[in-house]
Amino acid sequence: MSNTLVQPSPGTRSSAKWEEKMSETGDNRVLRGKPDWTDLVFFLILVAGAAYAIVTYPNEMDIYEKYILAGSTIFVTWIGWLWRPLRMLMIACGVAALLAIGLYDGNLAQADNQFLLKYLLSSQSAILWMCALFFMATVVYWLGYVSPTAAWMGTAFTWTGVFFGFTGLLVRWREGHLIAPDMGHIPVSNLYEVFVLFCLITAVFYLYYEKRYNTRALGGFVLLVISAAVIFLLWYTFERDAAVITPLNNALRSWWMKLHVPANFIGYGTFALAAMVGFAYLVKQHGETVSWKPMIPLLLVGGAMVSEPFIFSDKENFGFWILYFGISVIIVACILMARKTIASKLPPLEILDDIMYRAISVGFAFFTVATVLGALWAADAWGTYWQWDPKETWAFIVWLNYAAWLHLRLMKGMRGTVAAYWALAGLIITSFAFLGVNIFLSGLHSYGEL
Repeated sequence: MSNTLVQPSPGTRSSAKWEEKMSETGDNRVLRGKPDWTDLVFFLILVAGAAYAIVTYPNEMDIYEKYILAGSTIFVTWIGWLWRPLRMLMIACGVAALLAIGLYDGNLAQADNQFLLKYLLSSQSAILWMCALFFMATVVYWLGYVSPTAAWMGTAFTWTGVFFGFTGLLVRWREGHLIAPDMGHIPVSNLYEVFVLFCLITAVFYLYYEKRYNTRALGGFVLLVISAAVIFLLWYTFERDAAVITPLNNALRSWWMKLHVPANFIGYGTFALAAMVGFAYLVKQHGETVSWKPMIPLLLVGGAMVSEPFIFSDKENFGFWILYFGISVIIVACILMARKTIASKLPPLEILDDIMYRAISVGFAFFTVATVLGALWAADAWGTYWQWDPKETWAFIVWLNYAAWLHLRLMKGMRGTVAAYWALAGLIITSFAFLGVNIFLSGLHSYGEL
């Protein structure tokens, strides 16, 4: 399959000083060679931080959590070498989180007194900034089809949104400890926190592929699914006070959570990204199509994708969610009406197909690991590896869906239209496993109800 690098637009060339040198395939790793002194410095910073945590808080971590911390140090060093912009992001988030912790000075009430905490660095403020920046990024990415400068701003807004989101999660971790010693826990334990994590992981993987293939034309598509998640997150925050830090469920007081949940949401995030790239593929494919008949299946699938929050809604919020559904359908229709202009800016179909395949491959690998870890956790917590709990069952359905997608691609050469529609349909299945199960079905995994 062709892996030809998309030629940069004039606006992209003007911002070349912000980018690493790329290989002809768009993969910057082959030019990196051996780790250099900056990788060593980054590794030493991580080691110093891990050592400080272990020495200062020896009783807050069991032996398994210490092993996880040590392994995370190596893993983060490795991904920082693979993609160096992540190192700067992690350092910036760490510095901002430490600044916020210092401003709190052990007193949670400082969030109302300190300007930086109140408006920028408290967990709720930072996450709200993340939401606003992702919305702005969505708008300017679409404006980027007529203005390269706007597309560059989309990248900047997305990076800044990721910075505020990760900073917010780190600060939230500390805020829990300030409420009470037993309230502090890794912020991936409820629906609010994992929605934030989903937005961040999807955005980070998008930024990686934007960099690797040197195109910002997919930003508007991927940021749409992130913005949809942000809308739900904001509704959940203000309607249900979801941002309030609550005690951790006893079943979640386990070191397994620190491995299982992040791996799971790397899968969810990359599956969502692949679905939106599949949408872009179909728009590109029909760019010169005059008749609307070939568009009907795409419009129906797009409508089904955005209908889930409307279907899941209760009567009390019916009006809000029907408005959400209506606006979403209009957006999908507008994209299809402007398909000729949009298609001319999108990368070649081979590139879109390649991104879709790589995203699903990464997601499937992490989702498989998460499923195995979940089974081990279940055996540790409940005495059995599998109980066909609704969440387990739907996770298995998601796994089978993408296993079949990859099998048909690798064994039968499935490409193009079928793969793109399947990736889109996969997002509907994944969304139900992620959200719908929490609403319609009860079971052992009842930690994220609405």
